[in-house]
Amino acid sequence: SPLVMIEYSSPNTNKPLHLGHVRNNLLGFSLANIMEANGNKVIKTNIVNDRGIHICKSMLAWLKWGNGVTPESAGKKGDHLIGDFYVAFDKHYKAEIKQLVEEKHMTEEEAEKASPLMAEARAMLKKWEDGDQEVRALWKRMNSWVYAGFDETYKRLGVSFDKIYYESNTYLEGKKKVLEGLKKGLFYKKEDGSVWADLTGDGLDQKLLLRSDGTSVYMTQDIGTAELRFADYPIDKMIYVVGNEQNYH
Repeated sequence: SPLVMIEYSSPNTNKPLHLGHVRNNLLGFSLANIMEANGNKVIKTNIVNDRGIHICKSMLAWLKWGNGVTPESAGKKGDHLIGDFYVAFDKHYKAEIKQLVEEKHMTEEEAEKASPLMAEARAMLKKWEDGDQEVRALWKRMNSWVYAGFDETYKRLGVSFDKIYYESNTYLEGKKKVLEGLKKGLFYKKEDGSVWADLTGDGLDQKLLLRSDGTSVYMTQDIGTAELRFADYPIDKMIYVVGNEQNYH
């Protein structure tokens, strides 16, 4: 019987699961049951986007404005608490942009590039990728709060997974693949050192695979995750249950 892997949920560890996740959890889990009933072997999987610039934003906000608050001290589900800090980052960032536009007469785009807060978040991501101990310790601590919250939600929804992948374990695999593709001439490098795939021939556009500072993007990780999954299981079919805003990706 065919072996089918179904990916669903795929949350970020910077905020709680939202309505779109609820839909994808229920669709993915139902699809798994239906396919199993039709004689397929099914592996239910999840990729947790546990690293990246968005995670750094909530970490930075917690450091700046959290005063050491924890889910226990706040009496709040961990994923909700971290979500609050993601929102706080955005609020301060928007205020910063507005100020730069008004006082320094910059364009929105110039202000976004000049934002000290965003520069700090990017510096934190770079530190994370370089294995900085303090940043990694904070990351583990805050993510553990989020996972406790997610587990509660999954239980209430009645959904489960056979294998969970984490972006922090797969992004380096993806980086390796991208550099391999660059060597083979499948991808190209821009002057700033960023690596791209040119998909214009397929009616798509150029897709960023590695930023100029060498840090990876969601797509980098997805390439690595796909390779690991095929190495882990002899899959005949891979189904992604995602919102339609992910169709292009």
